Amino acid sequence: MARVFVYGTLKKGQPNNYRMFDTSNGKTEFLGTAKTVEKFPLVIAGIYNVPYLLNIPGQGNQIHGEIYKVDEKMLEFLDDFEGVPTHYQRTLNKLEVKEWVAGADGETLEPGSITEAYLYSTKTYKPEWTKLPTYDNYDSYGDHGLKAIPANSLPAYVD
Repeated sequence: MARVFVYGTLKKGQPNNYRMFDTSNGKTEFLGTAKTVEKFPLVIAGIYNVPYLLNIPGQGNQIHGEIYKVDEKMLEFLDDFEGVPTHYQRTLNKLEVKEWVAGADGETLEPGSITEAYLYSTKTYKPEWTKLPTYDNYDSYGDHGLKAIPANSLPAYVD
């Protein structure tokens, strides 16, 4: 089992959260909420209005998200979903716990505790993305007006 930190469309209430609980993708358990210890730029970019965590440590904001415990099958699914290693890269990062739900293994972490989980960030972004507004907490339905667009809803000729 591995821990994964999600900050975008896979979070609760976001358009791809259902994928985390589709048992054909593997097993998932929600552990709690956290924020990155390090700052990163989180931008909304591309034709699909995707949240991208740019792998530029020290810039941007501490990013708020959720920690899940996933099995190997789900981790493989997420790697494929996130386009690892060309689109995103999966790296282990330190997180500060905001709220923790005791897992099946009984582990409990207090708010403010530091833990580690994998997160998906990218080193393969367009240079102009570094000039986009940055966010600390992504919401596809936020007042930024950049709702995530499912990839299968656009014509095939759009790239």
